[in-house]
Amino acid sequence: MSAPQSPTVEAARERAATMLEWQSHACASLGSPLYAELLARAAADTRAGGPCADALAGYEDAPGPDAVALRLMGGVHALVLTGRAPRLAAYYASVGGEYDPGRAEDCWAAFRATVGAELPRVREWMTRPPQTNEVGRASLLLTGLLWAARSAPLPVRLFELGSSAGLNLRPERFRVSADGFAWGPVDSPVQLADAWRGGPPAWLVEAGAEQPELTVVERRGCDLTPIDPLSEAGALALHAYVWADQGARFARLDGAVRLAAADPAAAEAVEAVGAAEFLAGVGLRAGTLTVVWHSIMRQYVQAEEWARVDAELARLAAASTPEAPFAYIAFEPERVGEDWPCLLSVRQGGAERRVLAEAKPHGLPAWVAVRGV
Repeated sequence: MSAPQSPTVEAARERAATMLEWQSHACASLGSPLYAELLARAAADTRAGGPCADALAGYEDAPGPDAVALRLMGGVHALVLTGRAPRLAAYYASVGGEYDPGRAEDCWAAFRATVGAELPRVREWMTRPPQTNEVGRASLLLTGLLWAARSAPLPVRLFELGSSAGLNLRPERFRVSADGFAWGPVDSPVQLADAWRGGPPAWLVEAGAEQPELTVVERRGCDLTPIDPLSEAGALALHAYVWADQGARFARLDGAVRLAAADPAAAEAVEAVGAAEFLAGVGLRAGTLTVVWHSIMRQYVQAEEWARVDAELARLAAASTPEAPFAYIAFEPERVGEDWPCLLSVRQGGAERRVLAEAKPHGLPAWVAVRGV
């Protein structure tokens, strides 16, 4: 019989298990039955002191409610993608497998065995911050950009916070479509289809017709740990963080990587600096629309750092003029009562912030927010 664990160890495992369960519910609601099942079982395994508890030991207090869960799942997925978990691969659609809920017990046994056999590699992955660089969010960011461009139809200078691999720095090369709306190159390798639930807002249809193309004259981003999407390690990291049973997300990612391969110099535009330091070097330029945007990254930034970011955004907003306009676009979860919906908001210069839409965390589909226009 194993010795009883100390209250401190039990409390740490309980925290980790709770986060795994939280992410399990999120995966279920976002269309990933495979991850929902595995995370629920991983939570029980963590409480029982199994291999998942060993994998998470020391990381129970990682920032962000989903950091622990996503790091664990990303680490195991990387093993599947590199051929180190053939038994588990049979259930992972990302490598040609198929998840059958009727074989959930076998799938979990393969997952648990993989964690135990590859514990050093899984624990190494726990040191990595989650970086999905979710291409589907570009649909929301483009919506904000078209809103801003209506009153400032100028060449765009685009600056992104938390850029990861910089895949969303090429938004004008993506195709967005929904009932009654289509924007972007028809032959784009990135197809953001079914982008709106219940149809797009009328203003967006009008804005797309007014500006069927956008000219981006400068694109730069920042990230504390940028990913090179054209490197083997970078491509693995990006794919590992996509949920293994969500093929549409893989298709969008692969399309964006192909665009990056056609424009490799753009990868150098992502600087390895913090958001505040990055923004301190950004100014406005006459004859262009300067845009700062970010998506689902705010939760990973410490409060002190974000206070500096706010100060830099306020500086840019105060300097905004009709000749050199500024727009700030964010797609982030925000507290509304007891909920945390992901909202698209735009602030132009010193004008009032507008909430334009709500969407799922991965960006598709979006719908008109109650507080929106």
